[in-house]
Amino acid sequence: MVSIHPPRAARVNWKLVSLLIAGAGLVLLVAANAHLVYVALDSQPDCVPHVKAPGEDGMFRAARSAC
Repeated sequence: MVSIHPPRAARVNWKLVSLLIAGAGLVLLVAANAHLVYVALDSQPDCVPHVKAPGEDGMFRAARSAC
């Protein structure tokens, strides 16, 4: 007699799949934060013209000038 039932599909281990997805998300989060820290430490903005004396023409001045 020939069986008419299709072969059984492999079962998916959902616990393993969810752990892999959570791990990938955690790796992505750590990599994004590491990139932000790298960019923040590596970049130094150029000096821009700003008011040096307090209260000139009602403009604000830099708290501590790096130039």
